[in-house]
Amino acid sequence: MSARARAFDRFGTRSIATRLFLSAAFWSVLILLLAGVTLSAINRRSAEADFDQRLSVYVRALAANLGDPGDETHSNLGQLGETMFELPLSGWYWQITPLDGDPNDIRASRSLFAERLPRLTGEGVESEVGGIRRGYAVGPDDRRLRLVERDIETDDKHRYLVQVAASPEEVELDIQSFNVALEVTLAVLALALILSTVLQVRFGLRPLRQLGAGVAAIRQGDAERIEGEYPREIAPLANELNLLIVANREIVDRARTHVGNLAHALKTPLSVIVNEVSSPGAGEPDGLAAKVRDQVGIMRDQVTYYLDRARAAARSTVIGTVTDVRPVIDGLVRTFGKIYRDRDVVFEAELPDGLRFRGEKQDLEDLVGNLVDNAGKWASGRVRVTVETTNDPGELGPSALLIYVDDDGDGLDAEARGQVARRGRRLDESKPGSGLGLSIVTDLAGTYGGTFTLDESPLGGLRAVLRLPGSRTDFRPNPV
Repeated sequence: MSARARAFDRFGTRSIATRLFLSAAFWSVLILLLAGVTLSAINRRSAEADFDQRLSVYVRALAANLGDPGDETHSNLGQLGETMFELPLSGWYWQITPLDGDPNDIRASRSLFAERLPRLTGEGVESEVGGIRRGYAVGPDDRRLRLVERDIETDDKHRYLVQVAASPEEVELDIQSFNVALEVTLAVLALALILSTVLQVRFGLRPLRQLGAGVAAIRQGDAERIEGEYPREIAPLANELNLLIVANREIVDRARTHVGNLAHALKTPLSVIVNEVSSPGAGEPDGLAAKVRDQVGIMRDQVTYYLDRARAAARSTVIGTVTDVRPVIDGLVRTFGKIYRDRDVVFEAELPDGLRFRGEKQDLEDLVGNLVDNAGKWASGRVRVTVETTNDPGELGPSALLIYVDDDGDGLDAEARGQVARRGRRLDESKPGSGLGLSIVTDLAGTYGGTFTLDESPLGGLRAVLRLPGSRTDFRPNPV
């Protein structure tokens, strides 16, 4: 992929606010730059035209006083009302050159100091209306001059080239002063436009931020539907999202009903089969009856396992369902403390207030309950449940829950830890159970997008680690 394509992709993934701001700022700055260049060019042309007009006045004054060197008019040529024409190499010059007489009979201002002005005709400058030529040339002292010249024909049919030149420093200073003022003005205007763009984008996208905050509140369980009034362009989207949430809940409710009906439909025939093979009239159980009872037990476990998975999958798709973690953990600790009281196993919990699980309460009880029950079976005398949050976004979003269940039993080596989570796998048949508990935890955690792993416990036994989607009660939507 080319660098240009990668840059375009990076720009395409930016937020709408950033895209709007960058686009508006780019075009605003570009337009201001073009406007600045245009205004600067117009001002330069206007300043040069005014300067040329001033020089043209001197040209006409000289043309009006043309005559032979011996005439009285010749003595009036220097009276132009500008003292700069009298100062040597002042930068202000005039020169009259005969075109049909002696080329050495040149009359010039005292400021020219025996120097000569170049001709614009030699520079390729075209004549304007009236035979006037305007342009820049290099004069005495290699100084850049603004030159205006004109071909004049007197009444006695003599032709002269009248030239007036002046240093454009005054014009350049005026132009430079204007450009500085223009740059400052455009910079202030650009800053004002950028600030107004920020305010405009922020105000214009506020309904979208409000909509996003509403969806986040539903996801966190702080609301059941999107509330508030929205502009015409966004209101249909908010309404469709509310309808989608309602439809989602209806589908989940129907799925739960069907799953419950299926559970009863399967468990009843299985109970009948067990009762028939175990009835007094059936006599002593033979090999076939025992085999039927074993297989029915396996079928029950399998039905329970997959129905629980189906229920969990249905519940996990409900948008906005949350469960407070502390009541569930405290309840499990108390319950299993009573169950394992005869073995003197102490159950304890360490977790902050305000944690919530983004899912059904029954699923959290199944997840943690299976792990606490398993830890109680193998613990020597202590089981500890610790819950904390992580700010690592990942796939679970912010405030993901990390639940640790530690025991002080014998623990398991790495190979055994990899086998124990398999469905129906039991490493010690002396302990009660079907071997489905940890596999249920693995599948149920995966249903919520979480993970379940086993590790060594700091208490010396086994540590079970659950990573689940969570939230805090102090959650606040993004400001709008």
